[in-house]
Amino acid sequence: MSKKTMGIHHITAIVGHPQENVDFYAGVLGLRLVKQTVNFDDPGTYHLYFGNEGGKPGTIITFFPWSGEQQGTIGDGQVGVTSYVVPKGSMEFWNKRLEKFNVPYTITERFGEQYLEFDDPHGLHLEIVERAEGEINTWTFGEVKPEVAIKGFGGATLLSTHPNKTAELLEQVMGLELVGKEGDFARYRSTADIGNIIDLKLNPIGRGRMGSGTVHHIAWRAIDDQDQLDWQKYVASKGYGVTPVKDRNYFNAIYFKEHGEILFEIATDPPGFAHDETHETMGENLKLPEQYESHRAQIERALLPFEVRELD
Repeated sequence: MSKKTMGIHHITAIVGHPQENVDFYAGVLGLRLVKQTVNFDDPGTYHLYFGNEGGKPGTIITFFPWSGEQQGTIGDGQVGVTSYVVPKGSMEFWNKRLEKFNVPYTITERFGEQYLEFDDPHGLHLEIVERAEGEINTWTFGEVKPEVAIKGFGGATLLSTHPNKTAELLEQVMGLELVGKEGDFARYRSTADIGNIIDLKLNPIGRGRMGSGTVHHIAWRAIDDQDQLDWQKYVASKGYGVTPVKDRNYFNAIYFKEHGEILFEIATDPPGFAHDETHETMGENLKLPEQYESHRAQIERALLPFEVRELD
């Protein structure tokens, strides 16, 4: 048996104060807050999800915001850079938008593409790239209109303690295609039109340390529950320790740490984010899993308040 993932389902990071997090990803980047819930393993902490208008797999970045969390170090064993894709012809808009909000950026090139590189307020490395692929994001927020809005993930750059082992995993287990090598990077592609490009740094840079401003894990797409069970069996057969299936309410998840020490998740596309609230009201209210609903008052007292606000 061999399998191929369609690409990235979501990326989850650790950040600081939730209001700063929401202001940047909604107010500056124009993403939709599609779900506010809690960390199912630590219900005193938010779990915030941002994505396109529909909250589709391949567009979702999620956060555990801990105010006062110690700053982490981006390095081997982590996702080093999260890449966003925008429509062709929109890069000038994003240059000006970052300048408007005093976000420093640099412009670089890699594999024949131009990248706009910058950090979020808590030090997470991000980049924007133009591509024709991927459907237009119909969400409008402030001055971010569909013709320039972030479509979803362009992909990610992986930093590995053992790049050769991570490369083997990407090709032989996850089923990505090696596109080519350039400088210190190898590029891999999945079958999807967004969240489909993975750049692997070929030389270690030093081990990362988890904390604010670092990615906790990267999640890959499974079509449905059966596909995920097939992945679970397949990954285990390749010598990786895989967790049991965990119900995350909006998807089911399995986890394993690959041999370059990056935490991988495989998450189901369904059921999505609108099954416990309407599509129109996604993200407006705190949603709790059933096991925590009886503790709602206590949980709400512990969480820092925030609001989604237009900054333009």
